[in-house]
Amino acid sequence: MSSARKCPASFAAALAAALLLLPLAACDSKSSATPANFIVGLNAHFADHPDCLLPDPPAFPFETTDPAKTKQMDALADAQLLSVEVERDLHASRYTTTEAGARVAPRFCYGHRVVSTIDSFTPPATANGFPETQVAYHYTMENIPVWAKSEAMRAAFPALAFDTSGTPSDKATLAGTMAGWQVPD
Repeated sequence: MSSARKCPASFAAALAAALLLLPLAACDSKSSATPANFIVGLNAHFADHPDCLLPDPPAFPFETTDPAKTKQMDALADAQLLSVEVERDLHASRYTTTEAGARVAPRFCYGHRVVSTIDSFTPPATANGFPETQVAYHYTMENIPVWAKSEAMRAAFPALAFDTSGTPSDKATLAGTMAGWQVPD
């Protein structure tokens, strides 16, 4: 007598059907590599990571003789976020935050991205222990404060002008996790 059991044909057929359907069940999973899942991951990231004029902000009061920095700081002063004192003999300007500026200083964030489309993505490949993909996307900016909408601000900060141009685009790396696609920090 053989100790090996034989599976009934109906069980084997059910098992084979389940194995064939398993990949289809994962298609709607939040960990699937789909544009919709990439948009969810990017928007979750950008909700907590606003775009800012000064990603590496100076300490205030801030003094400069650099014409490019002076142009940027003067635009913030025109928006009444900074006050300026000019040292004519030294050709230097000293900037301090105003009461309104203190609420948004030192980075002067001007809104956050909302991804509207995924234009392309690379096939996920393992990197750092997770599947990663490179995505190209289009976005709009939300919650832009009034002070960031002036032409002087757009002229002084090209990234702000690009971000608020209507249909800006960018690229990002996303890592696949059990919780969905995320921007690695």
